[in-house]
Amino acid sequence: MLEVNKENFEAEVLEASKSQPVMVDYYSPKCEPCQELMPEVEALAEKYGEKMKFCKLDITKNRRLAISQRVMGLPTMCFYKDGEKVAQLSGEDLTAAEIEEEIKKHI
Repeated sequence: MLEVNKENFEAEVLEASKSQPVMVDYYSPKCEPCQELMPEVEALAEKYGEKMKFCKLDITKNRRLAISQRVMGLPTMCFYKDGEKVAQLSGEDLTAAEIEEEIKKHI
């Protein structure tokens, strides 16, 4: 998974989503549900990496960017296509199965 930030977000997520769907995992190192979900999200990135680009963004270092993308809680997974956010999943009870279902809708 590619680590994105305010410097490369536009190129790696918005521009890249014009050629293939992109999922961004918004997380914080101090967010326990985020840390629990991360290995499963990385496994999904391995499984679907040829059909979708997977990125992660540490909101503690990119707070304004997260707010501009309307990410208000963690963990949050956002899906981008054609330079636009097309779907968002979030909540402490978010599961890998729910994320995988959403991935399948966009590939």
